[in-house]
Amino acid sequence: MDYPEFPRERLELRPLGEREHDMTLGDVLPLDWKPPPYENPDLVALAERIAAARRAGRPVVMLMGAHVIKRGLSRFVIDMMEREILTHVGGNGACAIHDYELALIGATTESVARYLPEGRFGLWRETGGINEAVNAGAREGLGFGAAVGRAIEEGRFPHREVSILAAGYRLGVPATIHIGIGQDIIHMHPNFDPCAAASASYRDFLTLARTFLDLEGGVFLNYGTAVMGPEVFQKALSMARNIAHREGRRVDRISTAVFDLVEIGPDVHR
Repeated sequence: MDYPEFPRERLELRPLGEREHDMTLGDVLPLDWKPPPYENPDLVALAERIAAARRAGRPVVMLMGAHVIKRGLSRFVIDMMEREILTHVGGNGACAIHDYELALIGATTESVARYLPEGRFGLWRETGGINEAVNAGAREGLGFGAAVGRAIEEGRFPHREVSILAAGYRLGVPATIHIGIGQDIIHMHPNFDPCAAASASYRDFLTLARTFLDLEGGVFLNYGTAVMGPEVFQKALSMARNIAHREGRRVDRISTAVFDLVEIGPDVHR
């Protein structure tokens, strides 16, 4: 069936300078920030396993949702990448958007309630630069995260020091983006190429699965993502185990930790 499509070319994009931002650089926490008390008997054991994994040269992988950035924690993620604690960082599509906007203008995040009634939500011209970066990167075989990180770092964005993706590109640490088409504001833009975005994000998925080939004795951390993180983890791990099994190896001894607002039940040690 040849169903009619929405005419993207008729959309009006407005400059980011007209948007009211709900987060600015002032909300990005400094490294000497003191967090509120949080007691959990497993935290010390987790820290010990992270340290043991890195001493043994094993990966420490972190997948996250965008609230890690929106709560001002980018500098902490970058610091752990620079100190070679985190060896692979992945995020959803919203992570790329907030990371890019913070690096570009020092502000990000908009109110859906404020802009959706008049059809302005998400339709900001400069944010569409992510699509241009991904389109160009995909033609060169780059993953989504590397393409955006390259645009931020080589484009010398004024606030690139708080960009996780730029840090990944600069340091050579995989920083991958795992999208769901239709879930991010840049997918509304006329310059969004679904083939390029899907190809680039799939490249990132294969990079993550390759990391998982060496995950025996490593650590997997899931921060603030109840869908992307667990789902991508399952598929990449199954792929890695498939090859490892046929090679007479195992990828079983993995320490995992979930940090989220939703309780996952009393038995977390299965």
